[in-house]
Amino acid sequence: MSRAKLQSLILRLAAYAAIALTAAALVFIVAYIIIKGLPNITPSLFSLKYNSENLSMFPAIINTITMTLLTLLIAAPLGIGAAIYLAEYSKRSSTIVRLIRTTAETLTGIPSIIYGLFGYLMFVIFLGWSYSMLAGAFTLSIMILPVIMRTTEEALNSVPDIYREGSFGLGAGKLRTVFRIVLPSAVPGILAGIVLSVGRVVGETAALIYTAGTVAQIPGNLLSSGRTMSIHLYALWQEGLHTGQSYATALVLLAVVIGLNALSSFIARRLNGLSGERK
Repeated sequence: MSRAKLQSLILRLAAYAAIALTAAALVFIVAYIIIKGLPNITPSLFSLKYNSENLSMFPAIINTITMTLLTLLIAAPLGIGAAIYLAEYSKRSSTIVRLIRTTAETLTGIPSIIYGLFGYLMFVIFLGWSYSMLAGAFTLSIMILPVIMRTTEEALNSVPDIYREGSFGLGAGKLRTVFRIVLPSAVPGILAGIVLSVGRVVGETAALIYTAGTVAQIPGNLLSSGRTMSIHLYALWQEGLHTGQSYATALVLLAVVIGLNALSSFIARRLNGLSGERK
């Protein structure tokens, strides 16, 4: 066997081993949560109001959905709009554009606790919003904005230039080409970034403790405090008295994340199919 073939074989085996290890870890985590959490799923965990007896996670589920939608409502238009400007309107060799990309990549790697402290100082203290859903949503919006912006920009850059040239050749303007030709073709990549962002929002704990608070009730308005499922899970586990309910919450949280990912994939396929029909 030649040296090149031996190296190729080694790399292929290493890739297979990495895939097998990742799949095994995923299966183990999911199976462990199901085994531990399923026996502790009871109707009282889905009561409308939380108290020390039922330990209901229903308010946390509502708060999680509200926080996710509110965060995406703030971050998605800003991130997608910034990506459209960087990919379609700015000069790719511009110093400012390179600086923006570097800054976005740097912000992606900042620990969430730093965002939490910033959100606490800016929204809770300086703006006087106190511990509230709105403060948490704005903090998470800043956290996921670089992810949405970078993934959307990559998705737009992956659209072949022949699509743009064909649209321009038919007399369409820049704005029409971007919104009728380029964006529909980039929808799967854009939704992939949104799915990653949703996963981070749903699983975030540190940043929300400092901004949204830990009140285990459905808030009356956006300026009231409320805990999400990840904070609910953390609170139950920290007390050390409700381990079973913690596993049950983890199981429901896992189901919510899987459901959101499946819904996003379905929407992406539908939009991609509609885009293909228009072409």
